Amino acid sequence: MTQRIRLCPLMLALALCLVLPARSLAHETRPAVLELRETSPGCYDVLWRTPLYEGQRLPFAVHFPDGVRQLTSPLLVAWPDWHLESWRIAAPEGLVGQRLTFSGHDASTAGVVVRLVSLDGATSSAVVTPNHDSLTLAGKGAAGAAFADAVVLGVRHIAYGIDHLLFILGLLCLTPTRLMLIKTVTAFTLAHSLTLGAAAFGLVTVPAEPVNAAVGLSILFLGPEIVRALRGQTSLTVRRPYLAAFAFGLLHGLGFAGGLAGLGLSREALATTLVGFNVGVEIGQLAFVLTLLAVTASIRRLGVSWPRWLDYGPAYLVGSAGAWLTIARTAVMLGS
Repeated sequence: MTQRIRLCPLMLALALCLVLPARSLAHETRPAVLELRETSPGCYDVLWRTPLYEGQRLPFAVHFPDGVRQLTSPLLVAWPDWHLESWRIAAPEGLVGQRLTFSGHDASTAGVVVRLVSLDGATSSAVVTPNHDSLTLAGKGAAGAAFADAVVLGVRHIAYGIDHLLFILGLLCLTPTRLMLIKTVTAFTLAHSLTLGAAAFGLVTVPAEPVNAAVGLSILFLGPEIVRALRGQTSLTVRRPYLAAFAFGLLHGLGFAGGLAGLGLSREALATTLVGFNVGVEIGQLAFVLTLLAVTASIRRLGVSWPRWLDYGPAYLVGSAGAWLTIARTAVMLGS
């Protein structure tokens, strides 16, 4: 175990570099949602959901092409986690093939999910990622396209979910062998997949604020466990980190469900989106783990060494980040 943990300072440095673009440790990345529902030929109801951050609306904006007229004034509704606007537009030539533009989303957000429901019930969806500012609306989309969009959404969610990455990093510091690493990552994957699916289908309903605070607490929990391992002490988590990975993975799955919250998908569309989103999360998670392992293997071959006291850096940084997350998110939960 000592060899793996002594490489943790460089692992942590790389992890911090990967997540620096994130807006805030306390921010759970969610996409904006634009739903366009055709109610009569050339007439559409618009539902525009934008996520809130610290109680403030993020500056998302949608712009329709020339020739599309607004028929009603926006009706505004404020939810705890969302800002909702609804209005009606007229598009005499229809919206299929029309180009929408978006502004206000950046690299720290999950972009925009666009759903178009035609008069005959045909539905298409697409994801506008932050590195794009426009989308050409298509008709009924293929299941493969919806799946691919969901994969992108999942990858972005894990890539900017610094809390989940910190937890994975802490687990890596507790895995002395490849077999233990495989067991631990598998346990975490299985657990968060179970609760992600349960939450997405409404079988489990838990408010986002306490879940986010508890996720921070799970990261804080790993800090002292890493210190115990470094000191040669033992505990259930040190001996069997996969048990902690599974237990807290159930909690993190509820956190992952925030990436699907508010999308308003039908049950059929939700199944495809859920599988794609989970695949995207796993791709992002696996890429993170493999990158860290590749760096540690390279450093081992180079024979780089550092002072013994630096071994404790990851434990204190992970634990401190967990404490900060817990305090900040608890304050949000209590309305401070």
